[in-house]
Amino acid sequence: MYKRKIENILQLWLDDVSHKPLVVKGVRQCGKTSSVMDFAQKHFKNVIYLDFHEHPEYKKFFTPNLEVDAIVMRITAAMPDAEIEAGKTCFVFDEIQDCPRARGSLKYFHLDGRYEVICTGSLLGVNGYKTPDEKAEEEAASIPVGFEDIVNMYPMDFEEWLWANGIKDLHFDYLKKHLNNETPVEEALHDRFHELLLQYTIVGGMPEVVTTFMETKQIGKVLSVQRRIIDDYKADMVKYAATADKSRIRECFESIPAQLAREYKKFSYTAVRHGGRGRDYAGSLQWIEDAGIIRRCYNTSTTELPLDGNRIQSEFKVYMADIGLLVAMLEEGTQSSILEGDLLNYKGAIAENLVADIFGKMGRKLYYYHKDGGVELDFLVRYKGQCTPVECKATTGNAKSMRTVLKHPEKYHVTSAIKLGDYNIGKSNELLTLPMYMAFLLTEV
Repeated sequence: MYKRKIENILQLWLDDVSHKPLVVKGVRQCGKTSSVMDFAQKHFKNVIYLDFHEHPEYKKFFTPNLEVDAIVMRITAAMPDAEIEAGKTCFVFDEIQDCPRARGSLKYFHLDGRYEVICTGSLLGVNGYKTPDEKAEEEAASIPVGFEDIVNMYPMDFEEWLWANGIKDLHFDYLKKHLNNETPVEEALHDRFHELLLQYTIVGGMPEVVTTFMETKQIGKVLSVQRRIIDDYKADMVKYAATADKSRIRECFESIPAQLAREYKKFSYTAVRHGGRGRDYAGSLQWIEDAGIIRRCYNTSTTELPLDGNRIQSEFKVYMADIGLLVAMLEEGTQSSILEGDLLNYKGAIAENLVADIFGKMGRKLYYYHKDGGVELDFLVRYKGQCTPVECKATTGNAKSMRTVLKHPEKYHVTSAIKLGDYNIGKSNELLTLPMYMAFLLTEV
């Protein structure tokens, strides 16, 4: 088991005397089940695990009614070895999107109060794309609004990757100290963090992929697991999407590497298919986002706060939520180039998606700034109470747009900026340069 941030969230949930049944949402294979089961087994005498994806027959436990005693009776009849005791039992409902009535039962479990329930769901965000029969089943079950707590879980983020590689609290404290003081990191530590960043870029945060890398250090085996996960995502598109949308969803998904290869990476429906239109593909792209596979990064009308209030709804880039899966979608040999330190090939898309991965898993919404024929800034973030541009540049990158913005505060209302790349910490007037591995420390808002 890797140390995961969800552990603290689960503990806070359990410690809250007014907590409700918990639903842990997240993209498939990000580690939800392992983390939830590990937590449940540590805190409860009895754990009743029901996986509705692998065992659809478990749905019968929730018909014809949702009375808790009736559900318990049905489960113990089918599983005579199951021990269910009030106050000592946790039910784990895995892949609950496959059994809407189980989710409907959360209201009754909460009102009953004798048992804890933790659920996981991989595709809870794609309800609008159910088949008519599935929609009818969900409507009959009724989602228990007000009777469940919901949290999001992501694939392992860069900080969790560092934990898995033995980085200790003293190392994090060291980095934070140098960030606050704006002083360079010692060379040996700088090189080690840079090495771990390059490895994270090709591995990403899917726990099975991380384990494969840790145990074998063989990129070929890592790539094999990543491509299987990608195939599983495509299988979900076939299984869960409405028939009319299946091919369009897959087309949108498979277009992402080509979208990011463009000079201006704004998502274009014509790059999905020649003559493609938003009205044909917007819902398909939304399906992929709702499934947690991608993140949108919105253009803003101005470089001012609040960023969300200034976003342009129709102009956005699309990044893979997990950087390792993006790299796995590219041609073989990309991994070798990255390990040699080349993050800026592929028109900078890898470096941008890496930062999008880090920011996104921190819970930051993604924004950028682009004006035709003029200024383009990779990211905008709220940092220390200001709208702060963040650029991903090579050591020699001149960051022309950033210099333009900083020279004209009366126009852009920006007084400081951050440049991330393959170099150490430095400060020049209003521009703070940071090694890219420090992006996850930009937490202050």
